[in-house]
Amino acid sequence: MTTLPKPDLRPADPRFSAGPTRKRPGWSLDALSDAALGRSHRSAIGKAKLKEVIDLTREVLQVPDGYRIGIVPASDTGAVEMAMWTMLGPKPVIVAAWENFGQAWVVDADKQLPLDDLTLLTADYGKLPDFSAYDGSQDLVFTANGTTSGVKVADYGFIPTDREGVTICDATSAVYAQDLPWDKLDVVTYSWQKVMGGEAAHGMLILSPRAVARLESYNPPWPLPKIFRLTKGGKLIEGIFEGATINTPSLLCTEDHLDALNWAKANGGLKGMHDRADANARTIWDWVEQRDWIANLCEDDEKRSNTGVCLKIVDARVAALPADAQAAFAKSIVALLGEEKVALDFGAYRTAPPGFRLWVSGHTPIDDVKAVLPWLDWAFETKIAEL
Repeated sequence: MTTLPKPDLRPADPRFSAGPTRKRPGWSLDALSDAALGRSHRSAIGKAKLKEVIDLTREVLQVPDGYRIGIVPASDTGAVEMAMWTMLGPKPVIVAAWENFGQAWVVDADKQLPLDDLTLLTADYGKLPDFSAYDGSQDLVFTANGTTSGVKVADYGFIPTDREGVTICDATSAVYAQDLPWDKLDVVTYSWQKVMGGEAAHGMLILSPRAVARLESYNPPWPLPKIFRLTKGGKLIEGIFEGATINTPSLLCTEDHLDALNWAKANGGLKGMHDRADANARTIWDWVEQRDWIANLCEDDEKRSNTGVCLKIVDARVAALPADAQAAFAKSIVALLGEEKVALDFGAYRTAPPGFRLWVSGHTPIDDVKAVLPWLDWAFETKIAEL
């Protein structure tokens, strides 16, 4: 049996899921009482709500003037694929991936789109690929933050500001938590359900003037489904970026996202979101440094994510087990803390090394982060004693 007593203090909110993520502190269904339910998204009130999302996004996220902001279908996945299928083709393409979701864009580029000149930059979990092959003459597709690996792009200096190609950045687990250098990014995508804790299925697409110029000057040789079409007659469909969505959005989810944006605005704005995520992540990293059974999946301090903090079990007794038994051991800890209602849905992604992924962005009170850590020690000791 474990020699560690069961901790007394529990997190007030046990939801450490990486998507959908937890709501802002104090959230309740009352936050949705002003939702335009039963109204058309084309009605005056529906359009006003969607436009308010766009305007608040620009304000809170500090999106530069001249960049278009649109609400698109199919979450971050739809937003990334919309950009890839409408913009890629006229120049050589580089796709960089170092975890599961980045690999999805590799599949699109390598297996689905008929791209003639494609370079793939890949790396194992916990590492970043070498970006030196990119010189600005190519189009680039990459993730800002590896959702399933806990590795972020810490330095965007490899992207020239005078580049010829467009950069497509999947920022779904970085936005509102990490600095985004807008002059380096032509397409930024994310979903409501990641850092801001929204409900599923809605994506955001932010386009630089360079991205708009690509859309208006290039006609892809392959068919485009309706939900991907951003131009008509060679011109950008401006209505998409004023709240006239391509398909029907949920006005209930819209109200929820407005609540999250307004909360962020009232609680330190973008800097407040960044600072809370940084403090939460640092709390975990400091705890890890004092233990020999667990380690950060990302070995480079500067490249560690401050949203999805990914940890791996390195205890020698666990490492001696077969791979499937190592995974089962990690899952048993996740199950135990789930039963205790201490931490929910925090297991490592299924293709990542056995361990944990704790989502600790700006909506997570630091007291919840501090409270969950002794429980991880207790659960580990409990389960190691059963081996």
